[in-house]
Amino acid sequence: MPLYASQRLRVLAAAFCLTFCIISGCGPAATPSRPVPAVAVSAPAAEPSRVAPLPDQPHRSTTLREISFDDIKLDMQKGDPFSRDLLPTRVTGLENSRVRIRGYILPSFQQTGLTQFVLVRDNMECCFGPGALLHDCVVVRMVPGKTAAFSVRPVAVTGTFRVQELRGPDGRHLAIYALDGETVD
Repeated sequence: MPLYASQRLRVLAAAFCLTFCIISGCGPAATPSRPVPAVAVSAPAAEPSRVAPLPDQPHRSTTLREISFDDIKLDMQKGDPFSRDLLPTRVTGLENSRVRIRGYILPSFQQTGLTQFVLVRDNMECCFGPGALLHDCVVVRMVPGKTAAFSVRPVAVTGTFRVQELRGPDGRHLAIYALDGETVD
């Protein structure tokens, strides 16, 4: 469904606000609940889908799991307040797991060298914008030494999945999922 000019402006304004809040670290829950370790992540040549667990995450799964936005979908409507009670076991079971998820990089002013960005379910043609569902985006922070480049095409992001609430200056949730990104293909 095409967007009218006023809808496009609202979508771009919402995207800019979300991206700015993530990059600038605004909101009480914008900082990670635990620091991202400065550990180089590399996979052995014989087993590309397995890595050694990080020292501060002994229960982290090393098996790569392919997921989609449908796998992290919640039973909520637009505008419903978020609480951790809404998280089904299929989502909480992904916590600290290595996952690969496909989506679109939310546009920002930077095209290359992205150290953090928002991965969204689709390319803003229909569902992302004011009032979008919280489970339709994932805040990706690349691990130290890794970066990504913007693409208008879908990308696959590999990294460690976490439930991490990000709130805006008004206290409302902007995002609830985070990924410590290793690769963007």
